[in-house]
Amino acid sequence: MKFMNLWQTISRVNTATGDDIHLRQRGEIFEIRYNGIELMSNINHHSEDQLALRLLRRMNFGARKILIAGLGLGYTLRAVLDVARQDAEITVCELIPEIVEWNRGPLAHLAGHPLDDPRVKVVVSDIRDHLERVSDQYDLVLLDTDNGPDIVIRPENTEIYGENGMQAVHAATMAKGVVAFWSATVSPGFEEALDTFGWEWERDDIALIPGRVDAMHYIYICRPAQKARYERAA
Repeated sequence: MKFMNLWQTISRVNTATGDDIHLRQRGEIFEIRYNGIELMSNINHHSEDQLALRLLRRMNFGARKILIAGLGLGYTLRAVLDVARQDAEITVCELIPEIVEWNRGPLAHLAGHPLDDPRVKVVVSDIRDHLERVSDQYDLVLLDTDNGPDIVIRPENTEIYGENGMQAVHAATMAKGVVAFWSATVSPGFEEALDTFGWEWERDDIALIPGRVDAMHYIYICRPAQKARYERAA
């Protein structure tokens, strides 16, 4: 009788804010769990790849300064690197330093060691804090910090999708820049907020398995409102 492989915890971290984060493995499957919720795994990363490819295609692959919020298992970063300009400057903002370490160690091979690319700079920071430190800097912003606006991994992350967070995203984006939010679900509330804030947006529905419609992820592709609407207070 053959026994199924059991999950093995490779590493675990308890943060100062009380978050419990596991990296675990079962056979060839790797998974990061955040406070008991599956945050990401390597089983299917099609929508993460599409997050990068569809946005870069919309900019005719001309984006030079790119921000990725949330490192995950490195798949979005890898997809960006595979099609980005050779002179691109790609900033990855990741809250948890151990996730960066895992991507340099046991997870590095999954996406082909993307952190080794000289175009990549890693910033260990809350994305909200990072956005407050920059202005008119990025052509393209890819936000994949949660499972979507309605399934945040930390209560504080709801601010990213609210007015203050959207103002910060707007201020960090160049005048003709594009912003994308990855989501595991459709979010009518977020769609209403985008309309309220005056953003131009559309939603791309991505089948987890091409050709099927019973399992979907979603990408909100947005262009900020006119800069005059969101001037940061002096």
